[in-house]
Parts: sequence; C-alpha cells; structure tokens
Amino acid sequence: MISHRIDVIYMVMNAGLMVQFVLLLLFLFSITSWTIIIVKFRNISKAFRESSAFTDFFWKSKDFSDAFAKAKQLHNSPVARVFRVGYVELRKLSRSGISLSAPSKESEITSLRLKFAGTHNVKRALDRAINTEITGMVQMVPFLATTGNATPFIGLFGTVWGIMNSFHGIGLRGSASLAVVAPGISEALIATAAGLAAAIPAVIAYNYFMHKIRILDSDLRGFASDLLNIIERDILPVKEREK
Repeated sequence: MISHRIDVIYMVMNAGLMVQFVLLLLFLFSITSWTIIIVKFRNISKAFRESSAFTDFFWKSKDFSDAFAKAKQLHNSPVARVFRVGYVELRKLSRSGISLSAPSKESEITSLRLKFAGTHNVKRALDRAINTEITGMVQMVPFLATTGNATPFIGLFGTVWGIMNSFHGIGLRGSASLAVVAPGISEALIATAAGLAAAIPAVIAYNYFMHKIRILDSDLRGFASDLLNIIERDILPVKEREK
C-alpha cells in the first residue's frame, strides 16, 4: 500500500505541466466540494432537527406568543423563522385594526374585505419568507452539480493531453515498446481518476441535498398553509368578536 502511494506521488510529480495543472484544478474543485458538503450537511441536519422540535412545540402550544418565544430560540430552524415572519405580520395587522367589525351591513362587507386583505398580506409575507429560506438552503449547492458535470471532462482533457505527449515521445524515440509507452499513459490516466474522484462525491451530495431541500420546501409550505388556516379560522374571528 505504501509503495503504491509513493508510485502515485512519483507519477504526479513527473507528469507534464499541463497534466499537473489539471490535477491542481481538480484538487481545488474537490476541496471546495467537500467543504460545501460538510457545511451543508451540518446546516441541513440542524434545520431538520430544530424544525421538528419547533413543529412539535407549535402544535402542543395554545398561544402564538409562546410559539414565538420558542421560535426565537431556534436559530437554525427554517420553520421557526417562517413562523416569526407570519407572527410579526399578524401583529402588524392587529395593531392596524384590520379586523374591526361593525353592526351595519356595509361595515360588515368592509370588514370582510379587510379581513381578506389581511390574510393575503400574511400569505405574501409567508411566501417571501419561504422563498428566502429555500434560496439560502440552495446556496452553494449548484457548485456540486458543476463539479459533478465538469471534473470528469477536465480529467479527460488532462488524460488526452498526457497521451498526446506520450505518442509524441514515441515518435521522437522511434520505439513503441511497452516500457516506453506505459509510464506516460499511466501518468495521464491519473487525471481521469482524479476527475472521477472529485465528481462522484459531488454528484451524490448534490442529489442528497436537493432531495432534502425539496422535503423542507414541502414542509414549509404545508406549515404556512396550516398557519393561514388557523389565522382565518380562529385568530381573526376571535379578534372580531372581542372588538
């Protein structure tokens, strides 16, 4: 095993400048990809864990103010952040008197229109918050797709270039024996192996993260829909009766 590693290092060090440049580029792609993979895995794991905790607390809680206090403690929960946005918007509507009602028929119609406008404002605020959360989750993930798509071709380019140099050397030496051809070709093939080594983890991680983000997007939209239903069914009618 140790001698094999030394041979690989020796081949890399004795490869042509273009092949070495390709290997350096692939190394940078790989390091960046693994950094993104580690950071995103930690962030998404925290997001799911804290969102699950907040959702459980929310459905057990009977007061939005308690849920809001809990949401402020969960800094890594997208669901909690979306709820905070909806709660703040609802408080703005409450302070503006959007749910005022009056006994006259015209005032009742006006109240219904204001109520509809109020819930629409909350819905728009929730939609903006969801889009912001998903945009933040997706950030840097497309680089993994770029790595998965580009690095095999970059490695192949390095291999082709190295094989070209090998055949050029064959022409200069006038010999096509295995001893002459094999070292140059083996050095060139390292670029293809490096390209695949960078691409495979990036593709797997990209598919995994996008799957998790789609689940999170569905959970956020489902929570926002449930929150709007609670506001329309329970919160605004109660405020109207109180007034």
